Amino acid sequence: MAVAQAHHWIIGDVHGCHKALVDLLSVLPFKDHLVFCGDVINRGPAIADCMNLVWELVCAGRATWLRGNHEQALLQALEQSPASGHDDLLTIDTYRQLGDGLARQWLQRLRQLPEVFQGDGWVATHAGFDVSGRPDLHIREPFWDHYDGRYGRVVVGHTPRPAVECQDNIVMIDTGAVYGGLLSAFCPETDAVVQVQGPRASSTTLAHPQELATGLPC
Repeated sequence: MAVAQAHHWIIGDVHGCHKALVDLLSVLPFKDHLVFCGDVINRGPAIADCMNLVWELVCAGRATWLRGNHEQALLQALEQSPASGHDDLLTIDTYRQLGDGLARQWLQRLRQLPEVFQGDGWVATHAGFDVSGRPDLHIREPFWDHYDGRYGRVVVGHTPRPAVECQDNIVMIDTGAVYGGLLSAFCPETDAVVQVQGPRASSTTLAHPQELATGLPC
């Protein structure tokens, strides 16, 4: 009897939503590989807990944590600001929640985060690729409008949407958990979607689909 091939689940921007992350992990198949599509950090209330949980999964071989623009910004700020409490660092939620010492302990780990995960006929990256084929952690419309499918289907986060969206060869999986939307996981082998509710859904004013569809600041 043939052994079933393990699948992958690509998880959208967690942004410090620890409870939603735990809820999502509890319903995903244990043997499948998880790919966090970047922006595990910043914005949410429990950033350190999210970082520790995702890193434990990485060390156990169960997950890959891709670099997002928020991880890149923290990395650059820490490398460029040797002094504790530098103004650039104090604008970063992760730095304020962790404190200087703990944030700097994460430097070596942040440097290890890859920008792309390659699957069979698909790739995952945080936001997309530039015209030269390099991962671009901030790109939006130029990639959406001009991607020609050369890397297969590309699964990205970065821009909150009201639902997981498939646009030709692009799948967008950030559904705005930190803004009261959903935390989503997408399986590129089956097109299955698993979602859990993010925090603050009852009180946030940013949970309306029309607002998420326009793309919240990332």
